[in-house]
Amino acid sequence: MTEARPGTDRHPVGATPGLPPRPVNVRGHAGTDLRRIGIDPDFWYPVAVARKVARGRTFAAVFAGERIALYRGRSGRVYALEDRCAHRQVPLSMGVVEGDVLRCCYHAWAYRGNGHISQIPYLPKGCERPPRGVRSYPVREAYGLVFVFPGDPAKAEAAPFPVLPQYDAASHRTMTFSRTVRCHYSFMHENLLDMNHQFLHRGVLGRIQPELLGYESGPRSVEARYLFVPAGGRKDRGAGLLSAEGIGGREKPDVVTIRTEYPYQTLQDVPEGADLPAFSLWAAYVPEDAEQRTCHAYGLLMIAKPPVPGVIHLAWPLIRRFTERVFAQDRTAVEAEQRAWDEQGEDRNHEVFPLILDVRDVLRSNGVPLGPEAVRAEA
Repeated sequence: MTEARPGTDRHPVGATPGLPPRPVNVRGHAGTDLRRIGIDPDFWYPVAVARKVARGRTFAAVFAGERIALYRGRSGRVYALEDRCAHRQVPLSMGVVEGDVLRCCYHAWAYRGNGHISQIPYLPKGCERPPRGVRSYPVREAYGLVFVFPGDPAKAEAAPFPVLPQYDAASHRTMTFSRTVRCHYSFMHENLLDMNHQFLHRGVLGRIQPELLGYESGPRSVEARYLFVPAGGRKDRGAGLLSAEGIGGREKPDVVTIRTEYPYQTLQDVPEGADLPAFSLWAAYVPEDAEQRTCHAYGLLMIAKPPVPGVIHLAWPLIRRFTERVFAQDRTAVEAEQRAWDEQGEDRNHEVFPLILDVRDVLRSNGVPLGPEAVRAEA
């Protein structure tokens, strides 16, 4: 574990005094404005909360400007198709589910879950059927979310999928978050990883003195460990219920570990003297538009249940209120950062924290440059 040392200025890649070299930009994006780097589509991304994709209904989802029609067939299986009919380009998300087939609302062309056309009702006998239907996406339903693989489908099976054993554990209860945030996904990674912004949350968490204990960087990941030391002030009641010590009512420190493992992010909070986390967070920030200036934040907050039965259910509304207040403050900040980028046309950040310089390198080197369509949209 690298010991954190204060930085006062940005140094060339690999030359930060007292710290190990930062990851090499293996894809050759060094020097590219991070906010012009798109997320790599060759991963599994959540695009909907599963309960919103009802049996026999459609749901309009999106990934980085690609419109995706989700539908749940009679079998209960969820399918994902390109959200356009091959005939007149009308969104298939406006269509009708019949069994495990999706029928366009306009001329009733029917599609199987693999995107192939199964029927054109009025097609005369002897007429040739269009050779292609629409694109289908690999789909997985897990953790109360619907994931799609928007990249090369041949890579889907081998691509890493989130492993969250606490989600279904009897010892935990999970709170799900699904919110649109008007910023590039990289701002979200920076916000959670850089815990020096706790002044922003002083009205919710009281005064917190975060101390960076150390961090590790690699080609695809950055992990940081902080000691959260309470320094007085009034806290939201939900904070104490979420973590029994430290951030909560006993005024003892917590150790908070945050990791960006491209393209996901995790956080664990362990109160002083405890062996297991009081809570764990898994998050994904999924771009919605082609320019990737808006993302959808999906979060799974897995909270350890107290020893007393039923207490977690009583505390749930207060914990939800607390987390919503913190997220709202963070969203205000990152959306302000995005507005500044939009106004200035470039990233004028003067970042001094080596940890954030490292995570920017990870996001930059593992991402893909935005395509010509996105560049034209920026003009």
